[in-house]
Parts: sequence; C-alpha cells; structure tokens
Amino acid sequence: MTTRVLLMRHADVENPQGVIYGHLPGFGLSRIGRAQAAAVGQSLRDSGVRRIVHSPLDRARETADIINAQLPAPVPLISEPALREAEFGRYLQGVRRWQVPIRRPRFFAHKLRRGSLPGDESIETLGRRVLDVVDRVAREHPGEMSLLISHADPLQAAWILLDGRPQTEREMYHKQVGKAAILELDLDGDRVVSTRYVPSPKLTLV
Repeated sequence: MTTRVLLMRHADVENPQGVIYGHLPGFGLSRIGRAQAAAVGQSLRDSGVRRIVHSPLDRARETADIINAQLPAPVPLISEPALREAEFGRYLQGVRRWQVPIRRPRFFAHKLRRGSLPGDESIETLGRRVLDVVDRVAREHPGEMSLLISHADPLQAAWILLDGRPQTEREMYHKQVGKAAILELDLDGDRVVSTRYVPSPKLTLV
C-alpha cells in the first residue's frame, strides 16, 4: 500500500523592500504567490489530498488556505511547528539582504558550517524535523495523500537527506525547491521509495 506525501514550499511573498522575513509576522503572499497557490490547488483537485499540514508562519498558512479553497471539499488544515523556517532565520530577520554582511556577521560562520552556532541547526537536524513529520503523517494515515507546506531551507535539507547527498552548504543550492514547487514522496510503510520534483506552476497573469 503506497502512501503519498507532498512536500511543498510556500508560494511567493510580498516583500518589495527585500527584507529577510525569517519568522516575522505580517509577510503574506504577493499577487504572484496567490496565483501560484491557486494553481497548485487546481492541480490537486482530483488528487485525493486528505489533509494539509503547514508551518505556522503567515506565508505558509495563507498558501494552505488558498489551496484548500480550490479543492472540491475543504480538508483539515493542521498547523505544525516542526515545518517552520530554519531557526537561524530568527537571527537574520528584519534586515535587507545587502545589509547582512554588516548587521548579521554570524552569517559567515553559519554558511561555513551550519549548526556550529547557538540557535543554528545542522543540515541533519533541519531536514530531519521535516522528515519526522513525513514519517508521522505516513504512519498515521497509510494509503492516503497529505500535503505538507514548509520553507526553502528545511525542504532543501530534507531533499539532501532523501538523496543521501553530502551534507554541505554547496548541496543546499545544488537542487533547489522553487516557490510553490513540490517534492512528491511515495512511501511503502515508513520507507520512501520514490521522490519526484514538481516545479512551480507556470502562470499567465493579466
């Protein structure tokens, strides 16, 4: 009996100032992001998704809400703290990207070796907390399809662990999960037997 879990990155965020939003509230989806989420919802209408488990952060919750509105009937929306953004985002948040070298100097140590600083997570820790949710959802709902919505770094780390790739900073950028893109996992019991990348939906905005 195959269980399918979809790991999705939240859709595009309204952020004209280019601020690193990390765990900050008040950063919802952009017009493009809302269209992305709606397109994903349309693509899942006939998929049999039974639940949407999402990070508690605004951008992930809004993505979940929009997808749910596109389904033939609403499914349970479940907030899951383990799907949150990387903890190091709390240190980076609130500044523009170009300000990071000056105002957030610990960024360089983080890039050199993730998990070496207080409040940081290694790639193993970051990816494992996402995959632990996958394992739990698959165990509790065998044979069903669930959608999990998280963030870039946790999903990149989870993909590294799934592939068995080296846990290096380079690999965090080697294969990237785009905004509103999905890692489609098929599980046999508690074992992931296939991983397929579904890119962000192509949009035609008027």
